[in-house]
Amino acid sequence: MVAWITLKLPPRPPPMTLMPGVAPPPDPPLDILAPNPVPTDPRKRVYSFELEKEDWVVRLIWDADDPDLLEAECRAPLYGQRLPKADVPRFWALVKELIAPIGPLPVESADPRP
Repeated sequence: MVAWITLKLPPRPPPMTLMPGVAPPPDPPLDILAPNPVPTDPRKRVYSFELEKEDWVVRLIWDADDPDLLEAECRAPLYGQRLPKADVPRFWALVKELIAPIGPLPVESADPRP
């Protein structure tokens, strides 16, 4: 991973339950996110989406255990270095395009920042 962004999702209304008991886990914030099973913990609900772009891959990850955050990673075959500065704005623009159905989201943390 050569770059990443953690985005804060908008607050969700509390889940409604028709019967007493534990509320069901939340649904992923984007329709493009697909289940990504965790082999070491089958109870964990993680969703992801990958998009190949030229020399790198953008991966969105959402964990139902931390439903307020959405992570975006840039993966490239650059060993021991970060994403080149010229590619950082392209990575950020692609993430904005992928999260457009949700709207603009505040950045919780990122490396590198544009």
